[in-house]
Amino acid sequence: MQKILQVPLQDTTDFYAQIIDGKLIQKMQEKFCTISDIFIVCTDDKGQWVTDMMGNLEDVQKVKNLISVEKLNSIYTRIATSVLEEQIVEDTIYPNLKIAAISIKIENKPILNWLVCAIIEDCESSGYEQDCITDIATKTTTKRFYQALDLLRTGTAEILEAKYKIAKAEAESRRSKSSQEEMTLSLKRTEAVTNIVQMLENDEAVEVVMQETLKIAGTYLDVSSAQVFRLHKDETTMDVMAEWYKQGFVSIFDQVRNIKRLPILHYNKPMAISSETRVSIEEKESMECAFVKATIIIPIFVNNCISMYVCFNECSNDRLWLIDEIKFANSASKILQSVLVRRIQKNSLVSSYASLEAILDNVGSAIYVKDIETKKVLFVNKMLKSNFEKEYKNGTLDELFEKGQPVGNKSATFEINHIVSNRWYDLHYTYINWVDGRQVALCAVYDITDKKIYQRKIEQQAYTDFLTGLYNRMCCERDLAWHVDNAKTMNAQGAILYLDLDDFKHINDGLGHQYGDVLLKAISHSLQKIQGIQNTCYRMGGDEFVIVVPPDSYPRFKLILDEIKEVFNKTWFLKDADYYCTMSMGVVLFPEDGDSVQNLIKKADIAMYEAKKSGKNRVAYYSDNIGSSSNKRLDMEKNMRDATVDGYKEFEVYYQPIIDIQKAGLPCTGAEALIRWNSAELGFISPSDFIPLAEYLGLINPIGNYVLQEACETCKKWNDNGHANYKVNVNLSVVQLLQPDIVEIIADTIEKTGIMPKNLTLEVTESLAINDMERMKEILGSIKKLGVRIALDDFGTGYSSLNHIREIPINVIKVDQSFVMDLADDTYSQSFIKMISELAGSIGVSICVEGIETKEQYKVLEGMQVRLIQGYYFDRPMTRDAFEEKYV
Repeated sequence: MQKILQVPLQDTTDFYAQIIDGKLIQKMQEKFCTISDIFIVCTDDKGQWVTDMMGNLEDVQKVKNLISVEKLNSIYTRIATSVLEEQIVEDTIYPNLKIAAISIKIENKPILNWLVCAIIEDCESSGYEQDCITDIATKTTTKRFYQALDLLRTGTAEILEAKYKIAKAEAESRRSKSSQEEMTLSLKRTEAVTNIVQMLENDEAVEVVMQETLKIAGTYLDVSSAQVFRLHKDETTMDVMAEWYKQGFVSIFDQVRNIKRLPILHYNKPMAISSETRVSIEEKESMECAFVKATIIIPIFVNNCISMYVCFNECSNDRLWLIDEIKFANSASKILQSVLVRRIQKNSLVSSYASLEAILDNVGSAIYVKDIETKKVLFVNKMLKSNFEKEYKNGTLDELFEKGQPVGNKSATFEINHIVSNRWYDLHYTYINWVDGRQVALCAVYDITDKKIYQRKIEQQAYTDFLTGLYNRMCCERDLAWHVDNAKTMNAQGAILYLDLDDFKHINDGLGHQYGDVLLKAISHSLQKIQGIQNTCYRMGGDEFVIVVPPDSYPRFKLILDEIKEVFNKTWFLKDADYYCTMSMGVVLFPEDGDSVQNLIKKADIAMYEAKKSGKNRVAYYSDNIGSSSNKRLDMEKNMRDATVDGYKEFEVYYQPIIDIQKAGLPCTGAEALIRWNSAELGFISPSDFIPLAEYLGLINPIGNYVLQEACETCKKWNDNGHANYKVNVNLSVVQLLQPDIVEIIADTIEKTGIMPKNLTLEVTESLAINDMERMKEILGSIKKLGVRIALDDFGTGYSSLNHIREIPINVIKVDQSFVMDLADDTYSQSFIKMISELAGSIGVSICVEGIETKEQYKVLEGMQVRLIQGYYFDRPMTRDAFEEKYV
């Protein structure tokens, strides 16, 4: 135990783990231990212990010695494998020692876990004082213990959620910054090329033009120095025609005339030598003598012979040349070559224009030149003719580019979208003197389509759900704001449909998350096919969807609702079988029900919960009554949590007798245990109101376990007081059955209460059993091995086939009361019950008919093979005392 709890804080590169501040976690742990009188240990998402147990130093070691490693591993495994529970509390062999586990999740991914131990002082008067721990001073109460757990869970979750959002925002900022830097670099390259092109019209000495060209190119490339070398006719010596070096560097040449030709200057084509490039020993020594670590060497041809070399050198750091840098250096050298050719040919206008055309055809961008005064297009290079062929032939280039032309003699850059080719371009305008001396506007056009596609991809990822391909919550809120404003402007109406899949966790947990994902994608694709909402379907997270019916689609509103319902009326083929998955929907109209995005979504969510509370698989429209009931639900939630913390005193188990009509005197054979809640604050609350809420809040498990315990203890008392064959029926909810340890819980209850297993009947609903047949067969089979009886409740309301009934290990079929309401007059109901009773007899199970309220209904059943009856005709559900007074 001591060794396990002393593993040091783990280092991890996981993105989620990066938001966990070890010092902050330890500080929180220390504070909580101090103010709450509890003992806490922290683990990471993989179960590694990351902090030692904290609390009162004298008591920590005592607590460590009391709790076994197996017990801690057991509760950690339970919280780690549970999909529904985020907080678990368990008893230990000591009545006043409790342990708890809390799982902190972000976007449904476990981040860390808290393991908590506490000595509960109000448990020391439970009648087992002799088994209690008495030598530990640090103690708390049950209420303070649960309050500390809630505060620890919510506080940690809020802190980590905030840190996660900050980390995510910083990552997005870094990506945005990278894109901005790329655009800035592109603009600098454009300006540098434009400035070098202007050197063609510079009438100063050629050495000055060379010097200025090296400065522009060297500054853009951010190199240490640049030179132009002219070879002598003997090809063994050379001159330094021009040289530029960055601030902080000096020339390495003592003289500029008749210098020995450098061994590295022998290439007849452009050559980029990076720091890692392999060169000859002579070349390497030559570079080392010049303190050059990387260089770009470009030969300049005059009359088809190499006359000069241009070199760009990096002397400070190792450097790997990029393709764009090599291309830029080559383009700058070609322009410099054109300057030389122009000077050699003594400013021949024709020759200059030909040279310029050759250069501009190879600069890597589309070029467009226009006379400022006459507006006549003077020159377009080959790339522009290719990319804008239609506009060039039709003479409409000016129309395409004119909106970006700067006013006056200023340069400007802007974007255009070329719809014909579906490409994006950067246009850079500047003014220069043309070869014949007139002033012209030169436009350099750069293709930025790839950059635009990348930006669009980033934006798409920000607004799209990765799994389903639907838009996400962020996109929903943005689009909904636009649709609401549009509806108000047009004096029109739209709608929001908030969908939540019913019992999706059964499929997700039963078949596996991969099949849950398959179902979500299939549902998403089906919704997108509905006319009018193809582009307004959004996944809000988990199994929740929002559909916006925009004003222009609102005339089809009723048809859209019907088509959505039709989507969920069919089965879904998953893992070689058909499964049903229904949905509950809340509907809000805008701007009728409001014009705030957040309020509209909240109201739609409230309406959806109302539909789910009303029985699922239905649609509910928002109203003020529902809104007020939502506030009541919040009050109910608070009081329910308080009631569970207070030892379930407000919950009471009622018993409705089950009568055997095949025996003389119609004896009682037992009862069905039914939970009732009489809140001290809210009064008596209907089970149809609080049971769905308990399932939603994850409290149905402890409440259900309480009912099971009470019912078994009561039945054991009946058995011991002259009614050895009395049985008790207990309902198991969907959430309870899906607990990984449900079989162990039932077995422990049987052992603690001493009830005969055959006198306990557990009722499961038909829809649950049929919708996940394989898993239910496994779970119910394990339960039945304990000797417990199984009843199939609400039979006739689900999707079952008679063949399935034989597959489920059941002892009793309970016919739903919907078949009893018209039993006295309805021949279909009579035939149905008769058929089911005969079927039950043939497969060796009993049948119990619920909801018998009149003598006429009872008389109809006398002639059938029905043995057990339950209903108001015999008795309503009653308190334990009332039941025992009458039947025990």
